[in-house]
Amino acid sequence: MNTTSAEQVAAYLLRVKAVKLDPEHPFTWASGLKSPIYCDNRKTLSHPEARSYIRDQFARLIREKYPDAELVAGVATGAIAPGVLVAQELGLPFAYVRLMPKEHGLENQIEGECRAGQRVVVLEDLISTGKSSLQAVKTLRDAGCEVMGMVAIFTYSLMLATNNFSRARCALDTLSDYGTLIDLAARTGYVHPDEVVRLKQWRMNPDTYR
Repeated sequence: MNTTSAEQVAAYLLRVKAVKLDPEHPFTWASGLKSPIYCDNRKTLSHPEARSYIRDQFARLIREKYPDAELVAGVATGAIAPGVLVAQELGLPFAYVRLMPKEHGLENQIEGECRAGQRVVVLEDLISTGKSSLQAVKTLRDAGCEVMGMVAIFTYSLMLATNNFSRARCALDTLSDYGTLIDLAARTGYVHPDEVVRLKQWRMNPDTYR
């Protein structure tokens, strides 16, 4: 991860209010975890400067790490829009992966064209535990694709996610991360210094946070 660009992405997330930090009133994730932070990266789509910067950083990362990629696959629904922007910038085909197959029509789980043996980079907007993101990886692998790795805008940097990606043997690269964002939020006065300790403690023991 490029430190300078990671800080810039974090700065955009804070500036467009994609991130909400509230240690006193934790948010509940779909997984049931309580969290003092909630990140909604879809908000960046409404801000051309942030949207363009994230697109360009994704394109740079994929060119550097996956120059042989043949397809960009976004994870529905949060990564569909940024995935299209990145695929367009790279001149690559795009597809997206649903968590579950449609219950009508063709009952597709992968929308768009992909073929067995195709080298794919999976694009995600946010990594929390990694469970739903890795389901998309499994779906593509089951379709015969060669998943080269996953790239994402932001990760909460939870050990659970690290372990899940390791078990799935899937490389993960993100444009920014929890530590970078919290440090920047502290330096710029986005959060009170007393809150920083709790925010850092949560990442180490998210199961016990209340």
